[in-house]
This record gives sequence, structure tokens and C-alpha cells, in this order.
Amino acid sequence: MPLDAATLNRLIDGLVDHGYFVGPDVIDAGLCRALHAELAHLAAHDGLKAAGIGRGEQHQLRRDIRGDAIRWLTRDSQAQRDYLALMDDLQRQINRTLYLGLFEFEAHFARYPPGTFYRTHVDSFQGRANRVISTVLYLNPGWPGNGGGEMVIYADDASRELARIPPESGTFVCFLADRVPHAVLPTRHPRASIAGWFRRNASLGGHVDPAR
Repeated sequence: MPLDAATLNRLIDGLVDHGYFVGPDVIDAGLCRALHAELAHLAAHDGLKAAGIGRGEQHQLRRDIRGDAIRWLTRDSQAQRDYLALMDDLQRQINRTLYLGLFEFEAHFARYPPGTFYRTHVDSFQGRANRVISTVLYLNPGWPGNGGGEMVIYADDASRELARIPPESGTFVCFLADRVPHAVLPTRHPRASIAGWFRRNASLGGHVDPAR
């Protein structure tokens, strides 16, 4: 089911006015449960891979910077297909309203074991990368108030905190990938989410820009 008109308007306004949007209970609870169960199954059967930082030749594992394990969405399950269809519709709506020329969406499951975190970073370098809008969907039902694992959104220069978002199931966040520094605080419980990016096509001169 696509986002309702009121939520979509708040999302667009948030991106334009502040560079980010946070919406609790945006994504259907049943879909979140199905995605959470799929991620739990992957975690229990060695279906996740430790995430790194950097791309291409610069890719490296740095557990002192980033501690999650991931699995890219591939449309192999109905829950994945339903979520990616929702993001396809959101991409069309954003392009229709903001004329950003978004070309495709990529996303992965992310699981943070207790004690892990992700230090402050931006998802792309301004003017140099094709990730335009970042998204996060949280999948953790009944997240406790002392569970940690919040995402912190900072001002452009990372000098002050703008928002602190508990990873409660159904909460959906999106923000400008090259302008919004953010971090994941240390979590005290297994933390489940889907991270995604709307991308422009940056292929030039016969060189195909890599999808990930």
C-alpha cells in the first residue's frame, strides 16, 4: 500500500525544509513483522555479512566505526517485493514533486548485535556520489526506552543534534544523503532495520556506475 497523501506531504516538506523526515508508524505493521522475521531467520542461519566502509578498492571492515551485518534485498520474498514496490512508488512521487531524477532504489537488511554502533558519517560526498536520498525503516517491535540504538541526526556541520530516533518498528526516516550527518548509538539489544538509498544514474562514458 503506498504512503497516504498526508504522510507523503509531510515527507516532502521535511526534505525541503529540514533535509530529513521522521515518521512513526508509517509502514504497515504486518509488513514490518514479516521483514523482521526474515532478518531474524537470516541472522540465525549465517545469512548476513559484516558490513564495511568505503566502496570499491577503499572498502574495509572497521568494527571500531561500524558494527552491523547486512544482506541486500533481492525481491526473493513477498515481504521484500512488497517493501520495494512501496519504495518504487515513493521514488515516483518524489520525482514528480521535486524533480530529482531518481533512477533506482537499493536497500539492505541491517542487524546490529548488542554493543555495536555506527559512528557519525554521511552516506555520500556532496556532488560526487549518486546516492541522493537515504532511507531507514526500523523493524524492532516494543523497543525499550533504555535499549539504546537510536539514530542521531546532526546539523550540516555535525556541531549539534537535531533529532534522536528510537528504532521502533514502523518508524520510517529519510534524509538527504550528502547533507545530513548521522550516527547509530550503541545498542543494548539486537537492532533490526532496512537501510536504503534512492540513486541517480551516474554512468558516464561507457563506465557503468556500480550499484553498491
